[in-house]
Amino acid sequence: MERIKMQNPIAELDGDEMTRVIWHMIKEELILPFVELNTEYYDLSLPNREKTRDAVTVEAADAIKRLKIGVKCATITPNLQRKEEYGLSELWRSPNATIRAALDGTVFRAPILISKVKPVVSCWKRPITIARHAYGDLYRAVEYRVQQPGKAELVFTDEDGRELSRQTVYHFRGLGVVQAMHNRDDSILSFARCCFAYALDVKQDVWFSAKDTISKDYDQTFKLLFQKVFDEEYRSAFEQAGLHYRYALIDDVAAKVIRSSGGIIWACKNYDGDVMSDLVAAAAGSLPMMTSVLVSPDGCFEYEAAHGTVTDHFYRYRRGEKVSTNPLATIAAWSGALKKRGELDGNAALMQFAELLGRAGIDVFEQGYLSEDLAALCDPEELVEMPDNPRIMALIRKRLEELLAAA
Repeated sequence: MERIKMQNPIAELDGDEMTRVIWHMIKEELILPFVELNTEYYDLSLPNREKTRDAVTVEAADAIKRLKIGVKCATITPNLQRKEEYGLSELWRSPNATIRAALDGTVFRAPILISKVKPVVSCWKRPITIARHAYGDLYRAVEYRVQQPGKAELVFTDEDGRELSRQTVYHFRGLGVVQAMHNRDDSILSFARCCFAYALDVKQDVWFSAKDTISKDYDQTFKLLFQKVFDEEYRSAFEQAGLHYRYALIDDVAAKVIRSSGGIIWACKNYDGDVMSDLVAAAAGSLPMMTSVLVSPDGCFEYEAAHGTVTDHFYRYRRGEKVSTNPLATIAAWSGALKKRGELDGNAALMQFAELLGRAGIDVFEQGYLSEDLAALCDPEELVEMPDNPRIMALIRKRLEELLAAA
């Protein structure tokens, strides 16, 4: 079989630990035998970020902006324990935060559903997509650890040096901590447009949640700008498509989502989206079943799995133990990136391969061959085998070859 050619490259962002191992297994077993893979490679492993003083992350973000498409492996965001483990000179910033800030996009996350694993929320029949604003808030915050009594203030000075606002945050009588967050109107407007455009594409309602009753400037700004974009740019299209937009307090939406049948886009601010995407993933089955794509206003796409580096499996793998790691979200990232590359380049063969790549993994899991995370969740009578990683890849490759032969 002649391998499929790619006219243009995608940015390939390698990562850390067990997901790095799985990443290379997917390439070697499921992609390279069938596709003349064309990528610009960036090693975002923690040792290489230390070596380049994180310059590689900036280069990778620039590559996604230039090539329009990137696919990313999970990476470590170091804490103090990781700093000691890897001998880091400093706590490098989250690569995801750097890339999301550079692209100023929206993260859309949706679970992969299979019949062998029933959602914890039994009324969910269709995936719930979390649209996460990928800029600002906690992830661009400035913090200060208060070591003595004193006053923390929020001060705004214009470009000419004139002080326009000064507010007391808190008058500390002892130890404490202060945090300041920000966002930008242009980023919030882009977030709203991405959500509404994506909703029209996938034919789903949009629910946006915040807490404007408490945050009367910060969250209120999000609410007002979302409504402005909807009224002025998308209301007519939504009505024609039979779709709806609604705003509600985040606690109200959380309660309604639990009672819904799914099939909605839940738009969240940055931190809210971070938390709720993991909650939805766990309730739908497992975090390694959560897909993720970052969409920028100027048409850039970065695909990744929504889970971490699977550290516990990596430590066991290094000890020589057999491990059974769920590869479906990472396969979905590769599938999504290759399909989008084919779409932008008019490469029908690449698009078809990408579709079948994603389907092959799901088919194997539907047959009852489940990774460790899902084996514990399914009916024991429906579990055929809990294969280790090489066996999982072999099964998926066999199914992929069957699908390609029948296409």
